[in-house]
Amino acid sequence: QVQLVESGGGLVQAGGSLRLSCATSGRTFRLSSYAVGWFRQAPGKEREGVAAIRSTGGSTTYEDSVKGRFIISRDNAKDTVYLQMNRLKPEDTAVYYCAARADYGLTLRRGAYEYWGQGTQVTVSS
Repeated sequence: QVQLVESGGGLVQAGGSLRLSCATSGRTFRLSSYAVGWFRQAPGKEREGVAAIRSTGGSTTYEDSVKGRFIISRDNAKDTVYLQMNRLKPEDTAVYYCAARADYGLTLRRGAYEYWGQGTQVTVSS
Protein backbone atom coordinates (compact mmCIF):
# COMPACT_ATOMS: atom_id res chain seq x y z
CA GLN A 1 0.00 0.00 0.00
CA VAL A 2 1.40 3.35 -1.05
CA GLN A 3 1.75 5.85 1.74
CA LEU A 4 3.07 9.36 1.47
CA VAL A 5 4.41 10.95 4.63
CA GLU A 6 4.57 14.68 5.21
CA SER A 7 6.78 16.32 7.81
CA GLY A 8 7.99 19.77 8.80
CA GLY A 9 4.78 21.42 9.88
CA GLY A 10 4.50 23.48 13.04
CA LEU A 11 3.76 26.84 14.57
CA VAL A 12 5.48 29.90 13.18
CA GLN A 13 4.99 33.64 13.44
CA ALA A 14 3.80 35.67 10.50
CA GLY A 15 6.72 36.49 8.23
CA GLY A 16 8.54 33.33 9.16
CA SER A 17 9.44 30.25 7.12
CA LEU A 18 8.88 26.52 7.19
CA ARG A 19 9.99 23.71 4.93
CA LEU A 20 7.71 20.76 4.42
CA SER A 21 8.93 17.40 3.17
CA CYS A 22 7.08 14.59 1.42
CA ALA A 23 8.50 11.08 1.25
CA THR A 24 7.18 7.55 0.98
CA SER A 25 7.01 4.92 3.68
CA GLY A 26 7.46 1.97 1.32
CA ARG A 27 10.47 0.97 -0.70
CA THR A 28 8.57 -0.22 -3.76
CA PHE A 29 6.96 3.13 -4.57
CA ARG A 30 9.40 5.52 -6.17
CA LEU A 31 8.19 9.05 -5.66
CA SER A 32 10.78 10.18 -8.19
CA SER A 33 8.66 8.67 -10.98
CA TYR A 34 5.59 10.76 -10.18
CA ALA A 35 4.42 14.33 -10.43
CA VAL A 36 3.76 15.67 -6.94
CA GLY A 37 1.46 18.36 -5.67
CA TRP A 38 1.09 20.14 -2.37
CA PHE A 39 -2.41 20.92 -1.19
CA ARG A 40 -3.83 22.59 1.88
CA GLN A 41 -7.12 22.60 3.71
CA ALA A 42 -8.13 25.23 6.22
CA PRO A 43 -11.02 24.63 8.64
CA GLY A 44 -14.34 24.94 6.85
CA LYS A 45 -12.74 25.30 3.43
CA GLU A 46 -12.17 23.10 0.42
CA ARG A 47 -8.81 21.45 -0.10
CA GLU A 48 -6.87 23.54 -2.60
CA GLY A 49 -3.73 22.98 -4.61
CA VAL A 50 -0.83 25.32 -3.88
CA ALA A 51 2.09 23.94 -5.90
CA ALA A 52 3.01 21.08 -8.18
CA ILE A 53 6.17 19.73 -9.76
CA ARG A 54 6.83 17.28 -12.54
CA SER A 55 8.77 14.08 -11.96
CA THR A 56 12.00 15.48 -13.34
CA GLY A 57 11.63 18.72 -11.42
CA GLY A 58 11.91 20.68 -14.63
CA SER A 59 8.50 22.35 -14.41
CA THR A 60 6.49 23.77 -11.55
CA THR A 61 3.24 25.64 -11.05
CA TYR A 62 1.80 27.64 -8.16
CA GLU A 63 -1.51 28.93 -6.94
CA ASP A 64 -1.61 32.72 -7.23
CA SER A 65 -1.66 33.49 -3.50
CA VAL A 66 1.65 31.68 -2.88
CA LYS A 67 3.59 32.78 -5.96
CA GLY A 68 6.82 34.45 -4.96
CA ARG A 69 6.60 33.06 -1.40
CA PHE A 70 6.51 29.25 -1.77
CA ILE A 71 8.98 27.11 -3.68
CA ILE A 72 8.38 23.47 -4.58
CA SER A 73 11.43 21.34 -5.31
CA ARG A 74 12.51 17.74 -5.28
CA ASP A 75 15.57 15.64 -4.66
CA ASN A 76 15.01 12.45 -6.62
CA ALA A 77 18.14 10.88 -5.18
CA LYS A 78 16.44 11.12 -1.78
CA ASP A 79 13.00 10.41 -3.24
CA THR A 80 11.69 13.49 -1.45
CA VAL A 81 9.69 16.55 -2.47
CA TYR A 82 9.87 19.81 -0.54
CA LEU A 83 7.73 22.89 -0.09
CA GLN A 84 9.71 25.87 1.13
CA MET A 85 7.26 28.39 2.56
CA ASN A 86 8.53 31.93 3.13
CA ARG A 87 6.88 35.13 4.33
CA LEU A 88 4.11 33.10 5.87
CA LYS A 89 0.78 34.75 6.59
CA PRO A 90 -1.98 33.79 9.04
CA GLU A 91 -4.15 32.86 6.06
CA ASP A 92 -1.62 30.14 5.18
CA THR A 93 -2.74 28.26 8.28
CA ALA A 94 -4.02 24.84 7.18
CA VAL A 95 -3.30 21.16 7.08
CA TYR A 96 -0.87 20.60 4.22
CA TYR A 97 -0.97 17.43 2.16
CA CYS A 98 1.29 16.05 -0.51
CA ALA A 99 -0.11 13.94 -3.31
CA ALA A 100 1.31 12.03 -6.27
CA ARG A 101 0.06 11.20 -9.74
CA ALA A 102 1.39 9.70 -12.94
CA ASP A 103 3.26 12.45 -14.74
CA TYR A 104 0.92 13.53 -17.53
CA GLY A 105 1.69 17.16 -16.84
CA LEU A 106 1.17 19.81 -14.19
CA THR A 107 -2.13 20.33 -12.48
CA LEU A 108 -3.44 21.65 -9.16
CA ARG A 109 -6.71 19.82 -9.59
CA ARG A 110 -7.28 17.70 -6.52
CA GLY A 111 -9.12 14.93 -8.37
CA ALA A 112 -6.15 14.28 -10.65
CA TYR A 113 -4.03 12.90 -7.81
CA GLU A 114 -4.12 9.26 -6.86
CA TYR A 115 -1.91 8.94 -3.80
CA TRP A 116 -2.18 11.10 -0.69
CA GLY A 117 -0.47 11.63 2.62
CA GLN A 118 -2.12 12.16 5.99
CA GLY A 119 -1.19 15.82 6.22
CA THR A 120 0.86 18.05 8.49
CA GLN A 121 -0.47 21.06 10.38
CA VAL A 122 0.91 24.51 9.65
CA THR A 123 -0.17 27.31 11.97
CA VAL A 124 0.87 30.90 11.38
CA SER A 125 0.31 33.28 14.25
CA SER A 126 -0.20 36.99 13.75
